[in-house]
Amino acid sequence: MAMLKPLAADADTPRQLWRSLHYFNLYRLTVSGVFVVSFILFGPALTYGAYDPRLFFLVSIYYVLFAALAEIPATLRWPRFEWQLSGQVLADVAFVTLLMYSSGGTRSGLGLLLLTSLAAAGLVGRGKLVLFFASVSSVAVLLEHSYRVFLLDGDPAGYIQAAMLSVGFFAIGWLAHALAKRMALSEKVAREKTVDLENLAQVNQLVLKDMDDGVLVVDGEGRLRQHNAMTEVLLGRLFSFRRDMGLIDYCPPLAECLKRWRDAPHGGFDQFLAPATGKQVRARFVPVGGDPSQGAVIFLEDMGRIQAQAQQFKLAALGRLTASIAHEIRNPLSAISYADELLLEEPDLPGTQQRLLEIIRDNTRRLEKMVQEVLQLNRRDRAQQEPIDLADFIPAFVDEFCQIEKIPPERFELQVKEGLTACFDRGHLNQVLWNLCRNAARYGSGAPGAVRLAAGPAGRRNYAVELVVGDDGPGVDESIRPQLFEPFFTTASQGTGLGLYVAREVCEANGAELTYEQGEEKGGRFIVRFKGEPC
Repeated sequence: MAMLKPLAADADTPRQLWRSLHYFNLYRLTVSGVFVVSFILFGPALTYGAYDPRLFFLVSIYYVLFAALAEIPATLRWPRFEWQLSGQVLADVAFVTLLMYSSGGTRSGLGLLLLTSLAAAGLVGRGKLVLFFASVSSVAVLLEHSYRVFLLDGDPAGYIQAAMLSVGFFAIGWLAHALAKRMALSEKVAREKTVDLENLAQVNQLVLKDMDDGVLVVDGEGRLRQHNAMTEVLLGRLFSFRRDMGLIDYCPPLAECLKRWRDAPHGGFDQFLAPATGKQVRARFVPVGGDPSQGAVIFLEDMGRIQAQAQQFKLAALGRLTASIAHEIRNPLSAISYADELLLEEPDLPGTQQRLLEIIRDNTRRLEKMVQEVLQLNRRDRAQQEPIDLADFIPAFVDEFCQIEKIPPERFELQVKEGLTACFDRGHLNQVLWNLCRNAARYGSGAPGAVRLAAGPAGRRNYAVELVVGDDGPGVDESIRPQLFEPFFTTASQGTGLGLYVAREVCEANGAELTYEQGEEKGGRFIVRFKGEPC
């Protein structure tokens, strides 16, 4: 990104002055060329060159040569601009004065050419030295007429015309000086506004480049006009950006959202799954000029990032809850559990009391388990990832799980391909699978193969391997699926509601993804998608 320009930047001013000098010289070349061509074609006219035709023709030719040669230093931009302009204006005074003399003096009207030269010099030179040029022009005209009066018996009454012409020189010079000052002030303001606009455009580009949201501009026909880098991160690379590329060619789901918004502009949000990246994206549409048919600015937000931020707030609150639970619940709970164990050891307890003590024991264990699961939330950021060979890890895990949970091994069906490696913390993976397999064993039919563990290549971008844990049970009712991973939500009477929530948090801490899908016939399945190596 280029640095912002200062307001005093005027690097373009010399270029404009040199261009104006070229135009001024082109005018000089045109006027002198007309004199030469007209003299060749028609001879001396009634006034132009009538007094001395030979001198008029020679001066016109030298005037053309001077104008042509003046282009060389103007193109080379050497010597300085002020010197070249002064030399050209003084040459104009000399040539025009000689042309006046050869045409009969001030009555020829050629002195009016100096008015044009003075006006042009004042505008080109930004008003500098224009009054000096007017003085030189006045002196030259008066000297020419004086020479004619004193040496050639000219008419003294011509002094009035020469004086009026001199007054015109100063008037034009002063007017050109005033206009040049006003023009210079206007150009300065315009340059400052231009620099401000350029700086604003650069700031806008910098803001759009560093935005966490994507920004996409489409016209009334749904064609792409502008986009920032985050747009390609969310929607996929735009390998060939064409001015006529349609949004439907780039991202059809977003084009469908745009169509729905145009049919019913409500200013809300619309979510869709980007096919190229697999990201869940939320789109917000703002009409261009207040009319949706004229185009729209589309703001794209990464729902994964928003959910991650929300999770950070949840974790902060749960962290404070964890500290409170550890100090306020765990110690009294241990005392209650210890007292209950002592009471159960008493001999000859009545059946009712024994049953009540067993209820206390079961509930204290349940509360202890809830405290342990809540405490595990603070360990989600301590993941020590390593490459795990799933073909070795899963069978060993199933053997351990069946021994501890007292479940027959034949209830599990394993379909794990060789050579699959997951990047995950080994202890965290054991915790996640233990939770998922316990749920699958609880809700499955209990028949051989009721719980299925299958591992294979992931079918979603950004993930290498996926592990499916499914069962042949009734699955999760559609009405409660949105709440499945919420903390403290459970449908089991003895559940804590933290198992799936903790499992998902642990997966996200390892860069993995945990989702639920309903089976086509019966049962549901949880899918863990892992990133591949390197860890």
